[in-house]
Amino acid sequence: MSSLRERMAEHGFESNDDYEFEVRCLLESRPRGLRALNVAGDGGRRKSAFANALARALGMRQIIYHDFTDTNPPQPEVILPPSRDELGREEPPIAPLDLTVSEACAQSEGEPTVLILDQLQAADFREHIRIHRLVRECRWQVRDAPYDANRHHLLVFLVSEEALYHALHKESYRIWVGRDTTLRDWDPREFGLDTRARGLFTALAELFHTLGQAPTRSELEHLVEDLRHQIHTREHLRRALYGRVEGIDHATLADPRHDPALDQVLAAMQRSLRSTEHIEITGGATPPIQSNQGRDER
Repeated sequence: MSSLRERMAEHGFESNDDYEFEVRCLLESRPRGLRALNVAGDGGRRKSAFANALARALGMRQIIYHDFTDTNPPQPEVILPPSRDELGREEPPIAPLDLTVSEACAQSEGEPTVLILDQLQAADFREHIRIHRLVRECRWQVRDAPYDANRHHLLVFLVSEEALYHALHKESYRIWVGRDTTLRDWDPREFGLDTRARGLFTALAELFHTLGQAPTRSELEHLVEDLRHQIHTREHLRRALYGRVEGIDHATLADPRHDPALDQVLAAMQRSLRSTEHIEITGGATPPIQSNQGRDER
């Protein structure tokens, strides 16, 4: 059976980090109310991708999503009927959050369901209080109508760029989803190369260490392919790194202090792959590396 990391990669979230422990703590704990996961981490939509991929990797039948920054959210499948007051006047439309959470509660009665509440920092503080009540009491109140959630079926994922309301934080399990910084010891044979490419992978590891980055498997696979067929100069390597590896800062790549590490990758590529193309290192003190055309390496 594939690992959680592999299943999440199949659904769009690739990482060198393994979240098996955190997810096991969440799912195997005895909840007082609903199980809630507080997805914290670096800025950007990586946390949103994590939440969606985790829900799919867990095989949840229903995934209900609400983004507090979305001004035109899609209509949910469960539409609450309009209501009237005691004088017969029709009340205002049901708010999108109420429609979404009510649908999640209804779906959880029959099937495993995940409710993803994204960009929670944009929500009014009063909504934080209501969400806390949902997690604690398994009930969502829409005006005078209560909607009960099945605690055995409904998971709540809370994604926010800022700290959660204190009480809501205490009712959830927090997980950190940041940019990859863990360098794996990749085997060249995993990428269709033989052991002669070990020097190239060592040089790449040193480069990524200086950049403070760690590529995922697919990112490294694309980069190695570029090294074999497209990259001939230091500037090519810079552009390929920026194009392939999520999280790399453009200004950091342009810093001349990284030139020696970039040149080491190019030199290791020449030695390891025996490219038939001419590789020219420009803009640094290191002289051009001549090609080894015509050599038959066996």
